[in-house]
Amino acid sequence: MPIKTTIKRASGWIYLNSPVGRRQLHGAGLILMLHRVLADDRAAELPHRNELCVGPLAFERLLRWLRQHFDCLPLLDLLQGHGGNRPRVALTFDDGWRDNALHAFPLLAKYQVPASIFLSTDYIGSRQRFWWESLGETLWGSHGEAPRHLLIEQLRRVGRPLPAAYFMNEAPRARSLALARYLQSLKTLAPQALHLLTDACPPESLPQALDWQQVRQLEDSGLISFGPHGASHALLPGLDDRRLEEELLRSHRALLNGCRNPLPVYCYPNGDHDLRVRQRLAAHRYPWALSTRAGLCQDSDDPLALPRIGVSQRNASRPSLLAWRISRGGH
Repeated sequence: MPIKTTIKRASGWIYLNSPVGRRQLHGAGLILMLHRVLADDRAAELPHRNELCVGPLAFERLLRWLRQHFDCLPLLDLLQGHGGNRPRVALTFDDGWRDNALHAFPLLAKYQVPASIFLSTDYIGSRQRFWWESLGETLWGSHGEAPRHLLIEQLRRVGRPLPAAYFMNEAPRARSLALARYLQSLKTLAPQALHLLTDACPPESLPQALDWQQVRQLEDSGLISFGPHGASHALLPGLDDRRLEEELLRSHRALLNGCRNPLPVYCYPNGDHDLRVRQRLAAHRYPWALSTRAGLCQDSDDPLALPRIGVSQRNASRPSLLAWRISRGGH
């Protein structure tokens, strides 16, 4: 293990067990941000998946660690200031991936840890696909060489050729890292271009997202709550006033129809928001909204721009690394 990792893990352990660390945590709330739990830990370790995915072994290790050191609360309880004498944590999942039901929920039920899932409602119960997953796995070669080469050519035609590092690195980890950086750069493409590129990727055998029957089953468990993460997963600051209003209303109505008791908490797609977006959320009577800004929740935080700390395969499998991130405000 690299010496820097060893130092970070030791620092995380010291923070969590020190009076200073415990005092800081007692005065705050910790909201963790996850996306997916894959069927296999080795698949989740690759860099182009690592930030959004954890494997079942890593996730189970994380849950055991959280139960040991925190009161694991429903998100609404944490936001309303409930909790006991221990530090408080709430788990959130973004997007509404199908594997939240298949792989995450059985472990959440085993350890009786509640969680909130924020749904991009247009995807729920449909075959609509998240571009990051479809493009990333096609470029990784998960669907074969012919679709990979076809997509590479299409990306070249839209002025987004893949970097040399993607082609030159035969080592899986290095090539995966180059792919992760490239996918990040595609976030600046217009949504319509991303949809067209996604449509060019081979279809998966199962939908990527949950369906509404799964949503209701998870909600009926008493452990899982649901809130909005946009309708189309569009980045809200880039929408004009009419489209922003449509996006907010469509996700709100879908959740009212699909859930018994949707959360009064909005979760910004990609964490993107600005003053205009926050004002529209306030007009829709959302008292809270979640960003992707790293940090602990403090009383001084804007309730419509609450911070979270991201969970990856790397820090879920080594929770003392997560403690180190928490000690640094998530950075």
